[in-house]
Amino acid sequence: MRSLSYVQRVSLDFSGTLFPHAICLGDADNDTLNELVVGDTSGKLSVYKNDDSKPWLTRSCVGMVTCVGVGDICNKGKNFVVAVGAEGWFHLFDLSVSPAKSESTNHQEVLFGEDQKPSFTQHIPANTKVILISDIDGDGRSELVVGYTDRVVRAFRWEDSADSSDIGSGQLVLLKKWLLEGQVDSLSVNPGPEGVPELMVSQPGCGYAILLCTWNRKVPIETGEGASETPISEGATRDVILHLTSGRIHNKNVSTHLIGSISRGPTDESSRCGFFALCTLDGTLKLMDSSDQLLWSVQVDHQLFALQKLDVTGDGREEVVACAWDGQTYIIDHNRTVVRFQFDENVNAFCAGQYTCKDGRNSPCLVYVSFNHKIYVYWRVELERMESTNLLKVLEEKEEYRELLGKLHIDADDNTAVRDLIHNLLYGNKKNTIST
Repeated sequence: MRSLSYVQRVSLDFSGTLFPHAICLGDADNDTLNELVVGDTSGKLSVYKNDDSKPWLTRSCVGMVTCVGVGDICNKGKNFVVAVGAEGWFHLFDLSVSPAKSESTNHQEVLFGEDQKPSFTQHIPANTKVILISDIDGDGRSELVVGYTDRVVRAFRWEDSADSSDIGSGQLVLLKKWLLEGQVDSLSVNPGPEGVPELMVSQPGCGYAILLCTWNRKVPIETGEGASETPISEGATRDVILHLTSGRIHNKNVSTHLIGSISRGPTDESSRCGFFALCTLDGTLKLMDSSDQLLWSVQVDHQLFALQKLDVTGDGREEVVACAWDGQTYIIDHNRTVVRFQFDENVNAFCAGQYTCKDGRNSPCLVYVSFNHKIYVYWRVELERMESTNLLKVLEEKEEYRELLGKLHIDADDNTAVRDLIHNLLYGNKKNTIST
């Protein structure tokens, strides 16, 4: 297992405390470049741009923000920022409308009054834990899926009012409620064996469940204040399909996280199965496909609490990224090649994805929130290859390799002479072998 050393990073000021799912990367202002969105327990929402240590924009929410997300939740063809609080307040922000800027700074001015308020606010059931904005039923429209601390998952859809398509006149409408056996730590979507999206939820003990999206024709709008749930609860149990990932007995109380729709890169279109990964707090990592085939399993000696996906080699295939509380980060490809990176502090929250930093373009990044009120963004997290290789093999792939050896009167097929030459160049004394 190789160890990596990433040094290109920026430090962002952050004075609050946040929940693990109150941080995400996404194009918050619809300029094709990704921002970092963070919500804290005081209700403050901060959006960071580029390598500036100060927030580019701040907004206020009601209560403690437990989850944030970026996506086209209203199906308007543009992204919105979503913040959901522990008390059940759903906040929707449209940041594509650029507010006034100070002439002396790139930061947006701290605005008050109407400009500081969310575009829309609605009360939904409280105790939110994790959210997902995605098309979960294959109809081409995005839904909002919310996981709760009481083992319940609810799906909502945005609906405009009959009189207007304005954001302020619409509302979230409840589509379905599911009741799970164990705690919900992650929500994701993964292509099923037929290529149709499947809504997945993690379950303790390295398990997961598929939630069937069988919408009722008439579903009441649930506000958390006594709305009837009779039509929903009747099918809540039937529409949950539990899966165990292996015959190995796992601790049924250990928390599990999952991530789906892991890109396989250029592949045979006849194979529609999507890849998804799971990790547990006791150090188990697995990559599987939607037909429940185990592709690989890795056991590490760190407590894994966050799971992401990221293409670090630029070949179109996304690697699995898992982070532990002590900052140990594992990157694993589809062939089970593992590399690791050690962040030098304990981690409060972690995410990975594309972020626009110093070079003015989206690049693979790792984001760590420490306990000393700092957010560290490691940008350009890129590797030429995942697997270890020999220096001689790398040189042989270069077109000018033999030509340069010829100028030195060295036979390229004489391995001993070539190894001695390279060793002298690197270390200044002779040795028989060299490898990296």
